[in-house]
Formats: sequence, structure tokens, C-alpha cells
Amino acid sequence: MFFQAGAVALVLWGRAKLAADAGIEDRNADDFGGMALAHNVRSRVEVDEVLGEAANAGAEITQAGRETFYGGYAGCFTDPDGHVWEIAYNTGFPLGPDGAITVPDFGAS
Repeated sequence: MFFQAGAVALVLWGRAKLAADAGIEDRNADDFGGMALAHNVRSRVEVDEVLGEAANAGAEITQAGRETFYGGYAGCFTDPDGHVWEIAYNTGFPLGPDGAITVPDFGAS
């Protein structure tokens, strides 16, 4: 489920699916709050660059950049406080000049 919320989007996924996508499905359920923050970027290369910067800053890469089921490219990490982050490139969710994401109208033909 996708909701446009101004310049950002709220996306609801099942907890198990989100954990699997983030590469943390084998962790204790108490270690995962069921939420991830996503940062959308403009290219596959930028996904890898941001993941590298995160790793250099002390993050644990839990899912290396890879092709996704939706035709994009994404990877995940946990920051030093244990929060899950997804870095994603998705041509179906265009970014405005200011970085604002636009959720497409899935009902349009």
C-alpha cells in the first residue's frame, strides 16, 4: 500500500516481507521494530555509493545493492542504532528536482 504524503511516500509492507527484503529475516524478532526508512536516489551507481558511505560510517550492510523484483535496484543497512535503511533506485517512482518522490497512479491504464 502506497500513500503520497507531500514530498514523501508512506509504504506499508508485511513485517516478514520487509525483514526478508532488508536481509535481516534470521534475526530475533525483538531486534527488528518492523519499520525501515528508505532513501530513493537517481541511479544504481548512487545506491552503491550511499551504501559505501554508510559502511564507512559504521553501518552494517545487510543487503548489498541488487536488482529488485520491481525492476529497480536497492540495498539495505542497519545504522549504529539498529535502524534499518533501504537505499533504492526505482524508475517507476520519479524524483523531482528537489528529491521529492511521486507515487504513480496505479489505477491509471
